[in-house]
Amino acid sequence: MSTRLLQQPWLVPSLAIAALTALALAYWGRWIAHPVAGLNILGVDLPEYVKFVPEVRYGVIPVQRLGFLGPPVALSLGLILLASMRASLPRSLRLLAGVLAGPVALSMLPPAWTPGVLMTAEFRTQTLLIMALLLAIFLIPLWRLVLPDWARGVLFILLALLNIPALRAFYAILPALETLYHHALRPGPGVFFLGVGMGLMMLTGLIMIWSFWRRGFPHS
Repeated sequence: MSTRLLQQPWLVPSLAIAALTALALAYWGRWIAHPVAGLNILGVDLPEYVKFVPEVRYGVIPVQRLGFLGPPVALSLGLILLASMRASLPRSLRLLAGVLAGPVALSMLPPAWTPGVLMTAEFRTQTLLIMALLLAIFLIPLWRLVLPDWARGVLFILLALLNIPALRAFYAILPALETLYHHALRPGPGVFFLGVGMGLMMLTGLIMIWSFWRRGFPHS
């Protein structure tokens, strides 16, 4: 990218929107694609599905189900960061991003949940994550005031890295899934979109940090 392009005010918001769109396609997309609809595995289902993989259930494959919560946490927090951006982003888009962050956070609720279930040892961390994200949404006006652009850029990079455990866990259980399906499996489009989203989030963060550094040291 040329220096002139990097300085365009629309670049960072556009990259952030593209990154979050890719993350959404990854989270609600198919990680295992199969002609039979019931045998497709979506990213949103993996935190619960993985518990029923025999090798995971009996400790043969040491996979933590919480690792699959990386994409929704990154997506929800990314939307919060987008809503709090100081860049030239229409107010309607910032408002939409803040509103969408809520349903993404709530999508991490387990199926058939009750208040009692949410406070069990299995779901306590998940519940606390959801509560923290919902609180962060209400504090978007504060983040807009107190978060400098370089810090927002660092957070975008950290959110991209937050998805690594999900990828590692998925490839760890892939051989077990091939045993269940009785044939070789290829990662579905959700895995591809997750990689795209991670790359775009990191690029967004790096450009934000570079832009802040350049403004701070104009003669360097």
